[in-house]
Amino acid sequence: MVELKTPGELDAMRAAGEVVAAALAATQAAADVGVRLAELDEVARAVLADRGAKSSFLGYQPGFASTPFPAVICASVNDLIVHGIPDRTPLADGDLVSIDFGANIDGWHGDAAVSFTVGHADPADVLLIETTQAALAAAIEVAVPGNRLGDIAHAVGSIGRAAGYGIPADFGGHGIGRAMHEAPGVPNDGRPGRGMLLRPGLVLAIEPMFHAGGNDAYQVGPDGWALYTVDGSRAAHVEHSVAITEDGPRILTA
Repeated sequence: MVELKTPGELDAMRAAGEVVAAALAATQAAADVGVRLAELDEVARAVLADRGAKSSFLGYQPGFASTPFPAVICASVNDLIVHGIPDRTPLADGDLVSIDFGANIDGWHGDAAVSFTVGHADPADVLLIETTQAALAAAIEVAVPGNRLGDIAHAVGSIGRAAGYGIPADFGGHGIGRAMHEAPGVPNDGRPGRGMLLRPGLVLAIEPMFHAGGNDAYQVGPDGWALYTVDGSRAAHVEHSVAITEDGPRILTA
């Protein structure tokens, strides 16, 4: 069931989105060569505690996962696309890092992700990240009343395909609100003018994911959570929670 939010409920979601934005900024600022992924998780936990918020990720267990998620951030490095569990692994010079984070305040969720490099960046990684960010911006631009879900999917997919990147099949964005994952699913590739009509009050977590190697396939890691590129190529992932409004897209996690 798709739930449309009132203006007051969007304000409540914005409060959660502000926590998400603060935590992502803090973890990115803390990321450096030699810093362990688990330390970045601690940074995000501190933001949650300081803001009086709860984690949307900790203890979450969707149908595909055999165990609950044990952290408050997803930390995915290099060929790990999404759902990386932060551990004691230290960041290395040149790593491409994607951090995904969700927060819950008074029962309303926010969800966003950033990708960045640590130390000396490979120009190919910079281009991959910038292209993924451009796809997110293009998708947000068409997230307006009267358009359709396929317009968002096409905005993301057309940019990724033009760049020669792969797009992981079966994984994309989602509705968000009282639950972190709500209907509808938001594909990262598709035909424009198709799918559900976008209406004011709909909130979508739009999250492009691109693989540099151009292969859409992925493989699941031994922990049942991590998704890796099959060819070892690097991946980038960015995300915002976006409300459809009569005044245009409202980014709740900016």
